[in-house]
Amino acid sequence: MEIFRLRPDDEFIKLGQLLKAAGAAESGVDAKEMIQDGIVSVNGETETRRGRKLYAGDVASCDGREIKIEKEQE
Repeated sequence: MEIFRLRPDDEFIKLGQLLKAAGAAESGVDAKEMIQDGIVSVNGETETRRGRKLYAGDVASCDGREIKIEKEQE
């Protein structure tokens, strides 16, 4: 499982942004298509909203990759 750390001043990251930042998608368009195709899940449930807010403790999955959100310590 991969870890993505939110900056101390961030409460959440949007799903599309996470896919790009973690390297699961090359661009916003790729992220949008992956989400619309139903291959992305959040906490075990298929997610079709790229604007879904992910908070510390959430886990996003796509193409066999799991990315857990954690809060970076100040």
